[in-house]
Amino acid sequence: MGFIAWIVLGLIAGALAKAIMPGKDPGGIIVTMLLGIVGGVLGGWIGRTLFNADVDSFFSLSSWLLAILGAVIVLAIYRLVVGNRSHA
Repeated sequence: MGFIAWIVLGLIAGALAKAIMPGKDPGGIIVTMLLGIVGGVLGGWIGRTLFNADVDSFFSLSSWLLAILGAVIVLAIYRLVVGNRSHA
């Protein structure tokens, strides 16, 4: 899958991760989109490395599910790190 497709997939995955994990996040929509892109790449890497999944197609269900999973993971880590930093 091309780099632009991963960015688009990550943007959508970030929005879906935000819907799955609602709450107040510092940084707003731009940070959520960037986290989604990172999560999409992370999900693709997890899929290839751990599950030997085919994530080469933009329209593949496994690509979407792994990107959303990666975005949720990155969003959770971001909330832990930034949430702890803002209370210090």
